[in-house]
Amino acid sequence: MRVLSSITGSQGHARDMLPLIRAIADAGHDVLVALPPSLAPVYADERVRVEPVLPEMHDSIMAVMKEGAEQRAAEAKRTGKPVAPPPEMTAFDEMLVMAGGPHITPTYRAIMALALDFKPNLVVRDSAEIAATLVAEQLGLRYICGPSGAGDMVDPVRLVDLLNDRRAELDLPPAHDPDALYRFGRFDSVPERYSFAAFDVPYAIRYRQSPIVARDEVLSREIAQLPTDKPLVACAMGTVLVQLRQFFQFGPPQDEDPSKVLLRALAGGLSELDCYAVLATGGLSMDGIEVGDNVHVVERMAQPLLLQCADLFVTHGGYNSIRESMFGGTPMAVLPQFGDQPFHADLLQKMNLGRIIPETTADVVRDTCRQVLSDPAITAEVRRAQREMLALPSVDTVVPHLESLALP
Repeated sequence: MRVLSSITGSQGHARDMLPLIRAIADAGHDVLVALPPSLAPVYADERVRVEPVLPEMHDSIMAVMKEGAEQRAAEAKRTGKPVAPPPEMTAFDEMLVMAGGPHITPTYRAIMALALDFKPNLVVRDSAEIAATLVAEQLGLRYICGPSGAGDMVDPVRLVDLLNDRRAELDLPPAHDPDALYRFGRFDSVPERYSFAAFDVPYAIRYRQSPIVARDEVLSREIAQLPTDKPLVACAMGTVLVQLRQFFQFGPPQDEDPSKVLLRALAGGLSELDCYAVLATGGLSMDGIEVGDNVHVVERMAQPLLLQCADLFVTHGGYNSIRESMFGGTPMAVLPQFGDQPFHADLLQKMNLGRIIPETTADVVRDTCRQVLSDPAITAEVRRAQREMLALPSVDTVVPHLESLALP
């Protein structure tokens, strides 16, 4: 079997897909992974061919913004009115344009060039990466998507017109069936009771994927030797801190670096909490931010392993982080920032797996963490989710299904 996989977005997307891709490769199949250059290191040690030819997420965002600006300028010229400001967009609108925006056209061309050379007989895509579906349609291949929080927020019905705009740019015939997005199925790695799918989509084939992504990952000795007489709190924001810093440097003017505001609130709140905390900074400086003696500051941490023994996880609400926390049976306090994170945070709170931190201040971080740590109902629900995840079949068991989908 020759499998072409396409991945977009952040490192969380690449990590979501890695156990599935690894299982396919470990079963002896040839796998080509197309992704942005910044995600290539996630697959550096895997037995797959890595092609870092897809657009970076920030380039895709710029393409969407450029197209919108051009459309507003054309409308102003046509009507003789001033150029309208950018429209207000919901998170669902943002996920939709990121799934079907103008960056899909060059992404399609890059994937098609690889496919013509590699000659796959199956496509397995990140559910937020749609261009590979168009490639599979043109080559007569079957396709299936892996788990992704961003993909769960894409409305297949609204996506039809956007994809037909892309098809027109590529001289492809239009298509009008929203169900075609999942014609050959989809995968998920959380139990149905805890699904984050926002729309009416086909039932997922669910599997248990190990949260341990790096084969040689271990918990650091410093963290392993922390005292055990108080709760252990893990705090990590994924790539959010770096992205907020980039928005501050290259985006519209802001009064203060939002990554600094976020780090100050997290460090301050954890410092006032009766706990031992591990705070991952993503490599950003802590200069000018006061940190209590109970807070262990690290650049990065072995998050999946730490969540196997933590009492609380303070997170931005990325899908991968939520899944790892559920697998570890760890309650969550969620401080969402953008994209799919507010949707995840709201749904997570409704499921009683944690609580939303409603303000980015030290006092509110502290008080929300206290609330979650002292609520036995949240702990009970997270442990229930953990048991249901452990009852899912291993990711290795889905490989025969993929083999049945692959064309000769």
